[in-house]
Amino acid sequence: MKSNNLSLNLKQLFTQYKMLALLIAVALIWAFFSYHTEGGFLTPRNLSNLMRQMAITGIVACGMSLVIIAGEIDLSVGSLLGLLGGIAAVLDVTHHMPLPVTLAAVLVVGLLIGLFNGYLTAYLGIPSFIVGLGGMLAYRGIVLGVTGGTTVAPVSDEMVYIGQAYLSPTLGIALGFVLFAVGIYLVLQRRRNRTEHALDVAPMWRDAAKLAMLGVVLAAFVITFNSYEGIPLPVLLLLALLAIFSYVTTQTVFGRRVYSVGSNMEATRLSGINVKSIKLWIFGIMGLMCALAGIVNTARLAAGSPSAGTSGELDAIAACFIGGTSMRGGSGTVHGALIGALVMASLDNGMSMLDVDTYWQMIVKGAILTLAVWVDVSTRAGKR
Repeated sequence: MKSNNLSLNLKQLFTQYKMLALLIAVALIWAFFSYHTEGGFLTPRNLSNLMRQMAITGIVACGMSLVIIAGEIDLSVGSLLGLLGGIAAVLDVTHHMPLPVTLAAVLVVGLLIGLFNGYLTAYLGIPSFIVGLGGMLAYRGIVLGVTGGTTVAPVSDEMVYIGQAYLSPTLGIALGFVLFAVGIYLVLQRRRNRTEHALDVAPMWRDAAKLAMLGVVLAAFVITFNSYEGIPLPVLLLLALLAIFSYVTTQTVFGRRVYSVGSNMEATRLSGINVKSIKLWIFGIMGLMCALAGIVNTARLAAGSPSAGTSGELDAIAACFIGGTSMRGGSGTVHGALIGALVMASLDNGMSMLDVDTYWQMIVKGAILTLAVWVDVSTRAGKR
């Protein structure tokens, strides 16, 4: 009996401090690879490359987290990313379209395809797993047709700028101060709101400690990137998406309804909420994120490849599960999914630096995904 209570307490403790546990896991992964690469892993140049690599998976994971929280899944995102990146390359290289036109066209196509996937799932009743599986095959076939099965290159310098540009050191420092000021504002606003509603307020020293930690992290972030060439533009885009999705999921009616749909879809429907519309727009957002990721990927590689996005769906899904999004739906956070994306990118980057065989890389990533799902299942079983 005591053993069961101890196990239950450990599960509850892990659930409460899940984000801290993830950050500790990232630190351990970085320490391991730094030791085995004789410090090469933690150089500013490699960390910059790591974050640019992680940005693509992170962008897709932003949309995938909403899909999974709503109790659905989308297996087509890797192929859709490749298709939309290929369309961007063809418009830019073959048709010499102006960059704003190319970006607008790709974003619109991504949104429409996402809405189409959502319509098949929400209104025609086709399971999202099947819709995604069909899309995985169909979109990969379309991208082969669009690109002719060959790499489309080189894209224009304006396109390359999106994936390879850096924020100047001065602007990077300014961004750090702005983010720290936002952190102070959010902490003070939260304390004010809880005081107005007669709720318990955390001791001031605790919030001060959090702000101090935020300041240290931001300083390390800016100094590290400025030691190389500055903050990469894709990372800046990812930070903007993190802010937008965090606001949507925590401060809007739409965000609360997404969680409600995933927690208990029937009760949500009976309460008068249009569940089908919510799901439709969730998939629409997913398509939009695939468009952004496809553009960034094409810009980063300076080419559109028919193989782009291969296994991208698995990386995005794994990032969400590792970050604490429940496979049953109803719970999860965008920042957790991005930490999960950082874990996946760190493993890819570190094992590549150590020249680990590809099959071992696949085995390790598969084992970590399985472990993440097991942790989710076991902790939620403890709650019951």
